[in-house]
Amino acid sequence: MARVSVEIENHIARVTLTRGDKMNALDPDMLTAIAEAGESLVGNEDVRVVVLSGEGKAFCAGLDVMSFGAMAGKDPAALLEPRTHGNANLFQQVPLIWRKLPVPVICAIQGVAYGGGFQIALGADVRFAAPGTKMSIMEMKWGIVPDMGGMALLPHLTRSDVIRRLTYTAEPFEVEKAAEWGLVTEVVDDPLAAGMALAEEIAGKSPSAIRAAKALIGFAEANMGDADAVLLEESRVQATLMGKPHQMEVIAANIQKRKPVFK
Repeated sequence: MARVSVEIENHIARVTLTRGDKMNALDPDMLTAIAEAGESLVGNEDVRVVVLSGEGKAFCAGLDVMSFGAMAGKDPAALLEPRTHGNANLFQQVPLIWRKLPVPVICAIQGVAYGGGFQIALGADVRFAAPGTKMSIMEMKWGIVPDMGGMALLPHLTRSDVIRRLTYTAEPFEVEKAAEWGLVTEVVDDPLAAGMALAEEIAGKSPSAIRAAKALIGFAEANMGDADAVLLEESRVQATLMGKPHQMEVIAANIQKRKPVFK
């Protein structure tokens, strides 16, 4: 059965987890399908923004319990330590591919985002969640730690004491708390509609400037202790944009009071 669908229209890639009958729980086939879906978009110059969502009543309920049992007899180090996807293993690539994409990723969340599902959402640039959504860093429930890139993502989003509390307890928390802690961008009645509306706005901006902005933000986050490097990178990136066709089209469109058309 297909686990993920990818549809591209008007420069927006809609990536949907399609195991709704299982609350989009993560089995080996789904992990591979999600990673491949993201990787398939890396070199697609037509795509300007991605909207990531899950069908049915839940975004993603985390690891499929039966899959967890099947892995119990395998050597954990042999399974987890090899870097099979650049700096990551497959489990880590599933959330991190959305940060590695050169274009913004918007995640629409409903129902639950537990464990690995929560970490997938963290990989997005922006997260819209429906009222009543519940989230959890669920791994401690099973006697393990978050291992799908969460520890590379969480420190950029919220406080250390929040990360520690949620990791140590595995307690589910309401979406309003997630927003208060910076783990959700906004609570909205229809997260997919909000995500698509934002995607349409982003898709109308300069494609080269949007890609440059995502890369620059990532550079700044990775070099938070080196202001000199960040300032230099700002200048370097700006120099690659100024006076180029996309920027000139933005200027012309603003003067002529029309929408820009990018080639």
